[in-house]
Amino acid sequence: MVDSRAALGGLQRQVDRHWLRWSILIWLMIAVFYFWQRWPYIYWLALRDTDDNMRLMQVRALLSGQGWFDLTQYRLNPPTGFNIHWSRIVDLPIAGLILWLRLFTSNYWAERIATGIAPLLPLSIVIASMAYTVRKLVAPLAWPLTVVLLLVGCNIAMLMFMPMRIDHHGWQLAALTLTGAGLVDERKARSGAIIGLSSAFSLSIGLEMLPYCAIAGAILTLRWIIDRDDARRLGVYGLTLAGGTALGFAGFASNANHAMRCDALTPVYLSTMVTAGTLLFLMALLNPRHRLARLGVAGVAGIALGAGFALTFPQCLGRPEQASPELYRIWLDNVREAKPIYKHPLRDAIGIATFPAIGLIGTLLATWKAWRERRFMLWLPTALFSISAGAMLFWQVRAGPAAQLMALPGATALGWIVIPWFLRQKSAFVRIFGAAATFVAISGLIGGFAVQWFHIDKPSKRYMTIRRANAKCASYSRLIQLNRIPKQIMFTHVDLGPRLITVTHHDAVAGPYHRNGQAILDVHHAFMGTPQQFLAIAKRHHATMLLTCPNMSETTVYRARSPHGFYGQLAHGKVPGFLKPVELPEGSPFKLWRIDYGAAAKPSEKAGAKPVDDELGGKGR
Repeated sequence: MVDSRAALGGLQRQVDRHWLRWSILIWLMIAVFYFWQRWPYIYWLALRDTDDNMRLMQVRALLSGQGWFDLTQYRLNPPTGFNIHWSRIVDLPIAGLILWLRLFTSNYWAERIATGIAPLLPLSIVIASMAYTVRKLVAPLAWPLTVVLLLVGCNIAMLMFMPMRIDHHGWQLAALTLTGAGLVDERKARSGAIIGLSSAFSLSIGLEMLPYCAIAGAILTLRWIIDRDDARRLGVYGLTLAGGTALGFAGFASNANHAMRCDALTPVYLSTMVTAGTLLFLMALLNPRHRLARLGVAGVAGIALGAGFALTFPQCLGRPEQASPELYRIWLDNVREAKPIYKHPLRDAIGIATFPAIGLIGTLLATWKAWRERRFMLWLPTALFSISAGAMLFWQVRAGPAAQLMALPGATALGWIVIPWFLRQKSAFVRIFGAAATFVAISGLIGGFAVQWFHIDKPSKRYMTIRRANAKCASYSRLIQLNRIPKQIMFTHVDLGPRLITVTHHDAVAGPYHRNGQAILDVHHAFMGTPQQFLAIAKRHHATMLLTCPNMSETTVYRARSPHGFYGQLAHGKVPGFLKPVELPEGSPFKLWRIDYGAAAKPSEKAGAKPVDDELGGKGR
């Protein structure tokens, strides 16, 4: 008994003293497991999201010699190409892995293995950052519980780090957790530098995390107003934010992002961040003695920054995409991830919001318990950050991964309070089942169980039909069959374009990227208009073939909005004379036609013609 206790004590000391080493080892084991588990996806290059496909195409273009600052995707809407407003930052680890793996294997396998490994890299930062945060806030030995809750409770957030999820979300979430760690770092200069540099890094990738960066800056300013001794933290933060953003723009802003746009790190936000960082540094340098004076200085600086932004960049006071009203109405307003959580099915809302709600309870409880302790000033900024992250769900549901990650300290604190209480009880039943029930509750698993037990928003048959079509038409094995046909410009659905150019040698007309709104509108107009309109639009884009995916989610939009339009007619088997069917292998989910611009645009209705969208009965719903 004494030996076992001594061994346990020794292990605890090791986990405490070498927490970073242990956290990296745990990350490595998790990464190996996920790589093994997701091997079928890696093998089939299953990049299901349009942005993941476009990211790989961006890396391919870079490795084939396209300019560092030229992020145009020339295989969409050729010959002019598509303006992609991203940066090269996220391309670097993928490209580096491909180049290294090419030393040992073919490019075919190098791409697959690289896209399997790359998303797991930022997960190491998340685990280490959250371990550091929880050690400071809860207890030195609480961080393993945090890792377990991350794997079990953060169901949406963990999807951002799965193999093949190579877009930028994982890296921005890693920067967010670094910001959270910086907020609890008691070494003021290091704290300010971590928060400033992680914010600059995130903004250099994209503006999705701009609200969180602003919240972090506001929290640091509030801490300085409360405590004058926080001037060093605030000053270093201001300098690193301004300098890091300037370096990010200089090194990674594409040629297209030198315009006064509002959707990326352009001169608009570069000047704003540099100005904000400079003002924060000057505030810290001035550092008035009285609290009211510090509040007044911060208020004046904030008003000056806001007014300057509004007067200098009035075009950025509205939505950042700067799209046309028609594009908002037809496309952007219908993007699911851009809608607030209360506009989503209850089944989805429960899965996203359960863990943030539990984390909020734990955060508030822990902050209250630390009221008269030194940790209160660590819990307070964490609580403000966590509450803000959760509130963002009522703006856009894409905030779900961030809200779940920011809930980890609170959920860990709640578990650290309640689970030991059950384990101290005399009854074995209470100890075992009480601790187990508590874990199920604080991990958010109870939300998933509730959805299953009460059959909340059970998916309909129509939903499953659409889901199957989406999966089949993104399938590598089905798409690669199109390479039997010589290279063409294919007119197809907006959401299918990036996957088509990634898997096949064919080019496409459009992809879901708002800077290219006219091409997106052209696709919708073509499918919802008359056959003659389709022909004119397809000719304008030099398309030589029409490729459709029956029952794909996008097709239901065409049919719902224009039941008798061009696609609606195709769905009912009414094929115009200028479309010449192209035979595809048996079992193909696609319909393919060659566009004959010399033929008359008259409908050709053959007796017994099978409707294209037969599973949905040819009805747009």
